Amino acid sequence: MPNSTTEDKNTKTLTLYTEANTQRLAAQLAALPLTGSVWLAGDLGAGKTTLTRYWLQALGHAGAVKSPTYTLVEPYSIEQKDGSIKPVYHADLYRLQDPEELSFIGFDEYLDEPNALVIIEWASRADSYLPPPTLFIDMTQATSTDKDNESRQVELRLSKAGQAQGLDLSSVKI
Repeated sequence: MPNSTTEDKNTKTLTLYTEANTQRLAAQLAALPLTGSVWLAGDLGAGKTTLTRYWLQALGHAGAVKSPTYTLVEPYSIEQKDGSIKPVYHADLYRLQDPEELSFIGFDEYLDEPNALVIIEWASRADSYLPPPTLFIDMTQATSTDKDNESRQVELRLSKAGQAQGLDLSSVKI
């Protein structure tokens, strides 16, 4: 089945037909020099946690990847090829009642940490509290002609902050 792609430096729309497609996208996201936050949006079951799990593995995390649904944040210190440590935080704000709760858990420290990547599912629940992200990722389940496989439509959009960092999505392909 062909993968559809829309080309642009700041926006990319992809259709993922298989879990292997999701894994390839995650590897390409891991290759980008991303810092700051990435906001993952999509309905329940759209594949946000699966994408994040593959992304952490592509960054070099070898252990289990837990969903932060109940803990809000799962921290990872990932050793890079050059020996440095990449701090990555996976947050899931689905159960967040009030954005001010983030200040009580010290969420600002994650965002202020140099070279940190903060991947946030359901960021819209705290968009008034959070600074703008570097990258938006919107995932939606798409109807498929194959009843056994649901495809995923994924839109990647660089924010003004991501564009100012010189990031380029044109190399992302499935």
